[in-house]
Amino acid sequence: MNDKKKIVLAEDNSTLSLLLKFKLTKEGYDVFVAEDGKKAIEFIEEHNPVLILTDIMMPFVSGLEVISHVRNKLNLQTPIIVFSAAGQEEMVLKAFNLGANDFMAKPFSPNELVIRVKRLIG
Repeated sequence: MNDKKKIVLAEDNSTLSLLLKFKLTKEGYDVFVAEDGKKAIEFIEEHNPVLILTDIMMPFVSGLEVISHVRNKLNLQTPIIVFSAAGQEEMVLKAFNLGANDFMAKPFSPNELVIRVKRLIG
């Protein structure tokens, strides 16, 4: 059985998502990359990850809608780290109000993300 910890990464920037997947896989996590919020919700429902990483601004379904779905529809307490371009304070506050656990402003260091992931889920 696969005992790796599963992470769903919702990010529409393919360069960033590949980089983050590489870093997190190297740390021993199983990473499912969703290029939009709709796919992220499908992955979350299918794989029951231990952590969700989501961009706020994405096609079809936003990161805020992903957080809302996880907290209100699925009733999960899965830790969620959101990222967004700097200067979107209102979105960040909404994300926290919806139940996000942490926030990182883009651009950010993938190494810092790995530290925050380990702090949340080990």
